[in-house]
Amino acid sequence: MALAEIGRFNRFEAHILVGRLESEGIPAVAFDAEASIADGSAFLIPVRVMVDEDDVEAAGAILRGLPDF
Repeated sequence: MALAEIGRFNRFEAHILVGRLESEGIPAVAFDAEASIADGSAFLIPVRVMVDEDDVEAAGAILRGLPDF
């Protein structure tokens, strides 16, 4: 299983998107969500949403169907 990035989002959007993808049967993970939390810049660092490379097309279709993405 190789992971592929489908986008970078703010921390909240990334976790919402992961939940949406998983509700559609696409395993997803948010990378870097806890980066630099100690120095207060956690909300400035984009969070990468990753899926299996075989799920990129399906995840992209879901992403394009969402408002404001």
